Amino acid sequence: MSNEQDIEELGPIDYLVVEFPPDRQPDGSALPLLRDLVERDIIRVLDLGFVRKEADGSLVGVAIDAMGLDGEFDVTLFAQASSGLLDRGDIDAAGEALRPGASGAVIVYENRWAAPFAVALRRGGAQLVASGRIPTQALLGALDALEATV
Repeated sequence: MSNEQDIEELGPIDYLVVEFPPDRQPDGSALPLLRDLVERDIIRVLDLGFVRKEADGSLVGVAIDAMGLDGEFDVTLFAQASSGLLDRGDIDAAGEALRPGASGAVIVYENRWAAPFAVALRRGGAQLVASGRIPTQALLGALDALEATV
């Protein structure tokens, strides 16, 4: 975010915390899909951080190239994704969601696809006052419950 005009033209900013199970090494298969979203200007990755939760509950930051990701994808593409929005407190909070022994990724991204819509709303004096996300597991559970009543 270099200047006020850049800030005025921002789309909504979201974050994700993704847990990799303790018994499975991340394979990097999602990174090419993330890159595709960036290249198509659907999102802009502002921050990407990795953390591992030790068995005793302590957190250790992990560099992307130390994650042991397999495949031919160049992980250094995202190694410099650091806007400064993601700080140690955020990493610690994300780590609370992880199971002991698991590693995780924290991604902060701008929804570039929504930027023109968001800018038009702001220019009209509107502001976002609430947002949320329905977890896929909750949606599937609700659909299963609905199906069971039919």
